[in-house]
Amino acid sequence: MSELYSVEQVAERLGLHVKTVRNYVREGKLKAVRIGKQYRIAGEDLAALTGGAVPTIAREDARRARQIEVSSVVAIDAISRHDADRVMTLVMAAVNGRREGDGPMRVQTAYDEERARLRIMVLGDAQPSAELIRMVSALLESR
Repeated sequence: MSELYSVEQVAERLGLHVKTVRNYVREGKLKAVRIGKQYRIAGEDLAALTGGAVPTIAREDARRARQIEVSSVVAIDAISRHDADRVMTLVMAAVNGRREGDGPMRVQTAYDEERARLRIMVLGDAQPSAELIRMVSALLESR
């Protein structure tokens, strides 16, 4: 039996976006089997698409590609609009000023004027997310 690959694995091996691979499947350019809600692509079908052997990811590269992603919601109550703006500016500056090679990070902020509450939603690598949350905590403790 041939090895089965997920759409994500095929996209990674071919250097394509996941949506492109899904479109190939829907258009019939790439044969796939639907298992539950996901497609699985046989190694032979992937080889037929590429015209050769299935590109592999070296074990060392696969280890480097692994990342741990966390999501956190920081809720800050009893904060003025002025202080919330300062915190939001600091957070966005920290995210935009990250070093090259840092993993992806997404941050959203929302201020509720009625409740004087700031929410910061963080999604990204564990270490930078923790550092960002510590920075916000340190800023608020200094006030």
